[in-house]
Amino acid sequence: MRLPILFFCAAALGGCSVDMGGFAFQSETKGGVTTTTTTSGSAGISTREPVLTPEGECSVGVSLDPSTRPLPKEIAPGITECELVKLKGKPPTDVLIGASGKGQREVQVLYAEPGGRELYLFTDNRLGRIVKPGGEG
Repeated sequence: MRLPILFFCAAALGGCSVDMGGFAFQSETKGGVTTTTTTSGSAGISTREPVLTPEGECSVGVSLDPSTRPLPKEIAPGITECELVKLKGKPPTDVLIGASGKGQREVQVLYAEPGGRELYLFTDNRLGRIVKPGGEG
């Protein structure tokens, strides 16, 4: 009886994300004058792997995805968008995000390197093809 409940809970939680935000007030009195300031912050946690935003940053800082794996040693087909940025060690020059006719997430990540432009093509957060100067890929 417990097994069906476990599967139901796992299915219900699949792809969930939590975003938290808040603010704080701080008052300080000097010379009879009270000054109140506010600060705000936010955090996000997701059960899905992080993906790139149009600004070239990872969408979520912390991933609770059970498929989270150690950083690959090299750029190769199958890595994620955020793994590419970590391996490159710098933000991309440009990121284009769209959808295929099949409803898949398609992302083009451009790096302007000294030897020419490098284009990395992702489908559903997995690197499928690399286009480098000279027609490699």
